[in-house]
Amino acid sequence: MTILTTPAPRIKSSFIEFLDNYPTEGHYEWVNGEIVDMRATRQHDDIADFIADNFKSCIREYSLNFVVKTTALIRTTSLEGKEQGRKPDVSVISRSQWEAERRSYAALTDPIQLAVEVTSTNWDDDYLDKLDEYQRLGIAEYWIVDYLALGSRDFLGKPKQPAVLIFQLDTQQHYQCQLFRERQPIVSKTFPQLTLTAEQILNA
Repeated sequence: MTILTTPAPRIKSSFIEFLDNYPTEGHYEWVNGEIVDMRATRQHDDIADFIADNFKSCIREYSLNFVVKTTALIRTTSLEGKEQGRKPDVSVISRSQWEAERRSYAALTDPIQLAVEVTSTNWDDDYLDKLDEYQRLGIAEYWIVDYLALGSRDFLGKPKQPAVLIFQLDTQQHYQCQLFRERQPIVSKTFPQLTLTAEQILNA
């Protein structure tokens, strides 16, 4: 008698295992059961740092109840219900939410206030997957900083130009988008005190 066997399917580690074995250096996300290296260019990091610094200045000056992090991991779910681990380039989190489990390595599971993604070559991830996941989780405000104008014309128009896109949840928990270019002043519900233009952010 001949017994036919098939190769065992590849077993992907779990999200909990990802957290337990998170690398000590670098930035990674957990996407569709796999670790994804989120290595970025220096220009990308400069823009993210510029935004984070301005958020922190607003928080200090106006005594706002937020903290700003560039390392926070957030648990989301994909449209298919898969558990994902996202790490925004900049996260704005309520102070009470952040301090609730300061000794924990676990990902944040409740919606944060604001997430910023500086778009790189994987622009469709920011514009499609993360946009959907952040909306479903209930993140009140989501910025896409597209300094290379990589996104589709559906978002950037024609001709495509670098832009800052700010998505904010409406009363139906759906994102509504505002697009800012050149010297247009940024309008943020989270930080109405900001006095930045799109140009300052895109050229940081």
